[in-house]
Amino acid sequence: MNAAERIKIQKNVCDARRYLLEQPTQKIVECLSRVLDDLRDPQSAARITLAGELPSAVGFSPETTREGLARGFAAWNGATLRQLIERELGPLDKMDQTSSCRVSGFDSTAILLAGAIPMPTILAMLAPLVLRSPVLVKPSTHDSVTPRVFAKILSALDPDLGSCVQVVPFASTDHDALTAFLAAPCIVATGSDTTIQNIASMLHPTQRFVGYGHRLSVAILGPDAVSSSNITRIANGIALDVALWDQLGCLSPVGIYLVHDDPDAANRLANALAQALRKAEGDWPRGRIDAKTAAQIAQERAEAEMRSAAGKSVHVYSSSGTGWTVIREEDATPRANPLHRFLRVAPVRDIHQLKQALLPLSPHLAAVALDGFGAATPSLVRMLVELGASRICLPGTMQSPPLAWHHDNRGVLTPLARFTDLEL
Repeated sequence: MNAAERIKIQKNVCDARRYLLEQPTQKIVECLSRVLDDLRDPQSAARITLAGELPSAVGFSPETTREGLARGFAAWNGATLRQLIERELGPLDKMDQTSSCRVSGFDSTAILLAGAIPMPTILAMLAPLVLRSPVLVKPSTHDSVTPRVFAKILSALDPDLGSCVQVVPFASTDHDALTAFLAAPCIVATGSDTTIQNIASMLHPTQRFVGYGHRLSVAILGPDAVSSSNITRIANGIALDVALWDQLGCLSPVGIYLVHDDPDAANRLANALAQALRKAEGDWPRGRIDAKTAAQIAQERAEAEMRSAAGKSVHVYSSSGTGWTVIREEDATPRANPLHRFLRVAPVRDIHQLKQALLPLSPHLAAVALDGFGAATPSLVRMLVELGASRICLPGTMQSPPLAWHHDNRGVLTPLARFTDLEL
């Protein structure tokens, strides 16, 4: 990105901010609602484009992409957007300067994307516009498709509003471009904890910074989960959560904790999960992986098999290739997970042991799939709330979060907003 391009982008941002400030909030929200309705429709041009281009660009199989989009956008529509706004910001007139509490956005919001899941990208680009803040987006190296599709839908519905979103690709090594990009008054970034720390160190204290670092999810199952009437349903649900987006999102479970006093229960669960993942592979084939990831999967399988041969209570269930893996562990000792449909089943004796196993994960805990505890469920929920889980749901729904879920225990809009109380 050269100097002339940076100057042009800055001028466009200023023009976009002036335009947004002149528009009624209702008009902006109506247009954004139509974008969500469009994405929800499997026959829309936007959905067809995403389903058609993401597999080759990102590496997911076409079947997995279609299923992931269908479930991810199922609950996203204009009504849920309005509910989100009213829950976090109150009536829309707060942003139209007619109430005692004014809500406003920043002169611009710069978004640095990471990852390959389209739903977080869509929401990150949409949220600042609700607050009348023009959007600059640096696409993820893993997904250059979704930002372009969102910008195209918006421009087709309202060219003026579409001009308020600029997709700005540049190399990570382009220091001048990054410096100019990070000059925005509000910065949103996703990535590893190291990436978030590095970006924060480049910003001024007066800038608003919203960083989303490393997060992971797990499933926690109680004694009732392995009953004959529940085990197949729950295993199928977890297999769906793992298969969608090939276990690469922060809402994908990386491990299963089974609270049970019968050691054989973990074997039954692992076997059921293996059968469910085998079926999922037929319905939603795993996408492509590189040689390094394949080697990591083979290494973790071999290491588990060596522990099994040494007499440990470890069992390995796997596909003939690297398509899926389930390892029944002897205990809840933390171990590496190469992802791409790789699960560890960790047996724990009781709730106290479960809490000790979860404590190291607490700073990074996103979603928890919870089932099988019956009347003890409320006490499990309290424990998970204390540990900082931002979402607790049922197996099979982890990849279908509502539009308004509190990612990283925060709101969707409030981190990007400025509030002014008028007491005249």
